[in-house]
Amino acid sequence: MAFNKLNAWLGERVRAIWSDTQHPVHKQFTVAEMLELERAHLMSMPTAFDGYVEKVARVSSTCLVAVARNRYSVPCEWAGHMVSTRLYPNRVEVAASDTIVASHSRMAGAGQTTYDWQHYIDLVQRKPGALRNGAPFLDLPAPLLRLRQSLLRHAGGDRLMAEVLAVVPQAGLEALLVAVDLVLEGATPSGSISVEHVRNVLARLNAPEQPERAETALTLTDAPKADTARYDRLRPTHQDALEVNHA
Repeated sequence: MAFNKLNAWLGERVRAIWSDTQHPVHKQFTVAEMLELERAHLMSMPTAFDGYVEKVARVSSTCLVAVARNRYSVPCEWAGHMVSTRLYPNRVEVAASDTIVASHSRMAGAGQTTYDWQHYIDLVQRKPGALRNGAPFLDLPAPLLRLRQSLLRHAGGDRLMAEVLAVVPQAGLEALLVAVDLVLEGATPSGSISVEHVRNVLARLNAPEQPERAETALTLTDAPKADTARYDRLRPTHQDALEVNHA
């Protein structure tokens, strides 16, 4: 983040200097004015060069990899494996099997650690107790923090929270956050929250829109009645069942 702010400030400062600097050849123009005149004659920019410093590193047992004296989290399935780290001016990427498996904003300085809590979802399915004091889960989104606080007050709440987080890869984080917000709004102070409740809300959010009601002049002569006993009348009688079994 610090690199991004610095680069943005430098870009603004350079453009401001162009506006106040006389062009060295065409002195009747500033550098900024000459750039606008020449812009129509410049070649289009090709695809940006993907420049980075690449090194091979091993992922630690805590799912971290060291890059430029800082540590970055990697999905837990890569713990103990060799990966490729790619250091850019403003970000760090980790590749495994020719696939980018992690991406972080580059940290300035040294000795720092950054986590992506989604890298540890599979881990807490086996060790749900890590949700209580684990460093990766200190910066959960606000709805999930409130849900964790509610669930961990009860026995087995860490297991329920782990099951909720397991929904993220299938439903997506944004959808889950909306569903958790709705569940928390409707929960009573003494009411319990279940994973099924969250999944039901997600299903309603993802349900297809109902088609518009068709305009018609037709009307019902006999309105439908709620008669559950009609299903009993459709069932075979005991004597009919015996005849069928005999056949």
